[in-house]
Amino acid sequence: MLSSLVADFRIIFERDPAARNWLEVLVCYPGLQALSCHRIAHWLYKIGIPFFPRFISHLARFLTGIEIHPGAQIGRGVFIDHGMGVVIGETAVIGDDVLMYHGVTLGGRTLESVKRHPTVGNNVSIGAGATLIGNITIGDNAIIGANTTVTRDLAPGSRVVGSPMREVEDK
Repeated sequence: MLSSLVADFRIIFERDPAARNWLEVLVCYPGLQALSCHRIAHWLYKIGIPFFPRFISHLARFLTGIEIHPGAQIGRGVFIDHGMGVVIGETAVIGDDVLMYHGVTLGGRTLESVKRHPTVGNNVSIGAGATLIGNITIGDNAIIGANTTVTRDLAPGSRVVGSPMREVEDK
């Protein structure tokens, strides 16, 4: 858990030119604070402790505006920038070195007790307000534009924008 927290801390300095010093990042970056709380809540959730994982998640949401279910699996070096309004569902899986902005939703499409939230690969960038719904897979190195709604799998390296979603190519 500690190595994941260190990776989450370090990625901020790599991806945010506004990050000035370690104290500012620890105290003023809600994405880091929410991920730190989530890592504790997830550990308790995995060992079967009742109530407390959800309570920690609830407190983190109150303090940061970022809601992460304790069951979500989150890789190392994840950066939630300007995180207000981010929602990550129970069966979501997020890879390493993922960047997501405010208002992102990784939501479910069914009420059944199955895998119902997205799986996001490594090195994925998810723009502000993007909504990823259902048991879909987002390939490594994909880029999802702001306010894009994604309801189907994306191949590695895909670049998508808009609602309805359309793929774009580099020029």
